[in-house]
Amino acid sequence: MYDDLERPPLAGDQLRRALVTPGSLWSELEIVAEAASTNAVLAERARTDPRSGFVLIAEHQSAGRGRLDRTWTAPPRSGLTMSVLVRPYDVPVARWPWIALLTGLAVAAALREAAGVEAELKWPNDVLVGERKVAGILVERVETPPYPAAAVIGIGLNVTLRGDELPVATATSLALEGARSTDRSVLARAVLRTLEGLLGDWQRCGGDPQTGLLAAYVQACSTIGRKVRALLPGDREIVGDAVGVDVSGRLVLTTGAGRELLGAGDVLHLRSMT
Repeated sequence: MYDDLERPPLAGDQLRRALVTPGSLWSELEIVAEAASTNAVLAERARTDPRSGFVLIAEHQSAGRGRLDRTWTAPPRSGLTMSVLVRPYDVPVARWPWIALLTGLAVAAALREAAGVEAELKWPNDVLVGERKVAGILVERVETPPYPAAAVIGIGLNVTLRGDELPVATATSLALEGARSTDRSVLARAVLRTLEGLLGDWQRCGGDPQTGLLAAYVQACSTIGRKVRALLPGDREIVGDAVGVDVSGRLVLTTGAGRELLGAGDVLHLRSMT
């Protein structure tokens, strides 16, 4: 039984029938009542199980993490908290940073289709609606000898959070943005199907972003074309115009001193100034 009629549990059997099918990327889908971190659970599984395609969804995540180990929490069943485990062994390691960017692209596209919101991307992989963050993504590479390395992709989506439940003033939820659907089972299906398609295309071309992924990402990224301030470790900052993304997924800035390339791991905070 559950005690919040506005936040029903996920329809696990329906999701498995829809997503775990012959030929699908997803080989197993599990829903648990609670997990400290879905990423941590799948990272541990990757070390002992050589398979790929696991999906783990937690109705409540008690110790979720975001990029740079920032914490992420939400009331039970108010969001979509899930991780997937894949092993893109046929893609060069240098191209793995694109996993985070293409995941953001998948989430934004799924939300536009399934929820009817104008979702866009903030580099590298935050998903925004109306300049506020509705979803975050954390991708971790896990070394699993003797098996091929794994990528664990974590997605946290705010679905029915109310205004007083938002973690920060710059966050939002689908409900607050007037989404046409806040059915988490519908949203999970849309996100996983879109992610499956983008991951499959990316792997089939050896991870080369110039076969369409790079152009699609730039088109969906609201950071491009803006003046931004990037805060770097050591209290350093760079101010410049975001003019593009390079083939390694780095943000390209033009500044008074010339051209700067910023990797996701180099930036503590990125703020738009326009």
